[in-house]
Amino acid sequence: MEQRKQKIIQTVISKAWEDSNFRKELIADPVTVIEKLSGVKIVLPEGKTLVIADQTDKSKVYLTIPAEPEMENMELTEEQLESIAGGGKPIWNDLVKNLFPALQDYIKI
Repeated sequence: MEQRKQKIIQTVISKAWEDSNFRKELIADPVTVIEKLSGVKIVLPEGKTLVIADQTDKSKVYLTIPAEPEMENMELTEEQLESIAGGGKPIWNDLVKNLFPALQDYIKI
């Protein structure tokens, strides 16, 4: 099941790279376009919408600001807890490294 979902996402991205009209339609109405292309139903949680951002302009570097985590529902791994208790590196380092790998290439210190 998970592989099928990945395949659908890959297909959508590939088609968006190849077909600018498809990309425009995808941005305007992502759920309908993905359903039409894949033949599967997209069910979003109540109150949620799907937003497609066109990041194909290679002259720009994109940074997506993720939703703030719900700290009261967050569970840390043993390694993260030990790191925090021992004064080790904050979990922000891992978060930034995983969410924004391309941006790191452009930050020169």
